Amino acid sequence: PTHQSTDCGFWPYSLYYVAMSIGNPAKPYFLDVDTGSDLTWLQCDAPCVSCSKVPHPLYRPTKNKLVPCVDQLCTSLHGGLSKNHKCDSPKQQCDYEVKYADQGSSLGVLVNDSFAVRLANASVVRPSLAFGCGYDQEVGSSTEVAPTDGVLGLGSGSISLLSQFKQHGITKNVVGHCLSMRGGGFLFFGDNLVPYSRATWVPMARSAFRNYYSPGSASLYFGGRSLGVRPMEVVLDSGSSFTYFSAQPYQALVTALKGDLSKTLKEVSDPSLPLCWKGKKPFKSVLDVKKEFKSLVLNFANGKKALMEIPPENYLIVTKYGNACLGILNGSEIGLKDLNIVGDITMQDQMVIYDNERGQIGWIRAPCDRIPKFGSSLL
Repeated sequence: PTHQSTDCGFWPYSLYYVAMSIGNPAKPYFLDVDTGSDLTWLQCDAPCVSCSKVPHPLYRPTKNKLVPCVDQLCTSLHGGLSKNHKCDSPKQQCDYEVKYADQGSSLGVLVNDSFAVRLANASVVRPSLAFGCGYDQEVGSSTEVAPTDGVLGLGSGSISLLSQFKQHGITKNVVGHCLSMRGGGFLFFGDNLVPYSRATWVPMARSAFRNYYSPGSASLYFGGRSLGVRPMEVVLDSGSSFTYFSAQPYQALVTALKGDLSKTLKEVSDPSLPLCWKGKKPFKSVLDVKKEFKSLVLNFANGKKALMEIPPENYLIVTKYGNACLGILNGSEIGLKDLNIVGDITMQDQMVIYDNERGQIGWIRAPCDRIPKFGSSLL
């Protein structure tokens, strides 16, 4: 199952994480579910140069767990990170540095250790998988308590855990998640849970932005009306709490929202997010205000008019001040340029499937509080 953690910093956000057992003897760690990156890593006592306070004791590697730089996984990791791969000696360790869109980063070394994985038939396998031992992280102030011990990288690169499961013959190269609006949800590997005939499917597009999963370009509609912006290149990223639109679609959406605003709502300043509204009395949840807003739709040309509907509850956030705020942000303000990221808020209560076997991405509205009866999940 996935769990939800909420932090009330400058912008309120939530992230979804899973508990995994790693090492021998196996110890539990919380990992942030991230389909927007390949490398899985843990904050690590190697020793640690810069680490946050984390939920569990830091992972401690041993020298015999180091992945040598001649290993194919090290080469492919550096290819995915667009760095020149230097390997002067076969015994040299595999160093890495990953950087994220939110300016966070992890510097460390690649190691191998066993992961306890529960299969659909309830048996447990313990493959030895490569992951990052991160001894120098940039994740805000080191005095902050991080809600997770590291990141679960589920991108399409060969270093991702998903690809390694496939290489070990454990599952097919398919992963899906269902993030509940009420917190929690589930994550699965393999195709046991995939509702192939009922989901909306589009071919995976080659994204110019790293190994992101992309359903291709989409037109944007609000309340059934086209917002007239040029097709948006869209990627799906469960590691992002918010959804980010590039400058043109963001501005078009803000203009449409303001032009369509109910007389019962007034724009208000809120330190939580850039664009917010208040009602006659404070809102307790999105359910109190969703009827005042219209749905957004992303229309993907690749999938022959495959539609991803984004109802108000998938783009609004109610803050602790009782205001309703737009949970879609201007990506150009944080250097995302033309990239449009569909994040957690927009994927809640949808099962989203990344099928690398068939080269397609699918989605279907679903209650994510419980695992569907058909099949069973891996994690």
